[in-house]
Amino acid sequence: MGFLSILLAVAMTFGVCFFALSRTAAQTSRLVVVIDAGHGGIDGGVVGIETGTKESDINLSLSRILQTAFEDAGFYVVQTRPTEAGLYGAATSGYKRRDMQRRAEVINGSSPALVISVHQNFFSLRSRRGAQVFFREDSDPSRLLASHIQAELNGMPECVKKTDALKGDYYVLNCSDYPSVIVECGFLSNAEDEKLLVTEEYQRKIAAAILKGALSFLTTETS
Repeated sequence: MGFLSILLAVAMTFGVCFFALSRTAAQTSRLVVVIDAGHGGIDGGVVGIETGTKESDINLSLSRILQTAFEDAGFYVVQTRPTEAGLYGAATSGYKRRDMQRRAEVINGSSPALVISVHQNFFSLRSRRGAQVFFREDSDPSRLLASHIQAELNGMPECVKKTDALKGDYYVLNCSDYPSVIVECGFLSNAEDEKLLVTEEYQRKIAAAILKGALSFLTTETS
């Protein structure tokens, strides 16, 4: 199924609520979504065991696909990291802290309906695979958003093991009170996951699942 067909299927699934969001976005102010492509610049994140592809590159590619998907659905999208560069300025001591602080500034300055941080996982046990969504423990909206997105990821044909969304203590989840999740799209330490994650086709499938989960969350929140 092509990406536009997937979006149409999403629209048909959510019916009036989906199009109500789109109409509202077009006629008044659009709902804002912040997409955070993890890592960047000298911080490449983890690396694929087979291809050597940097996590930061996959994160950026998938984030751009996500941006198109959300914009096509009527949202206004803000990217924390729209290019390959990091957000830390000079690559000097404390660059990681500066990078994360800049992401927090973008998030809090955008007043988003939700925040999606895109990452790739890595684990010493190479058989470990699959997408995993994290949320802040004391944020019920974030937990609900994570659960909806995890359910859609679990429903993908490529999913080999269904899992629950997990609580996580991470800066991007703690830096604001907006519904926020980290989506670890798969394990670059697993050859099968890596083979999928480096392809645009699979990135589009992941993006469609994230969009569908986000729409499900928003329609639940507004119903």
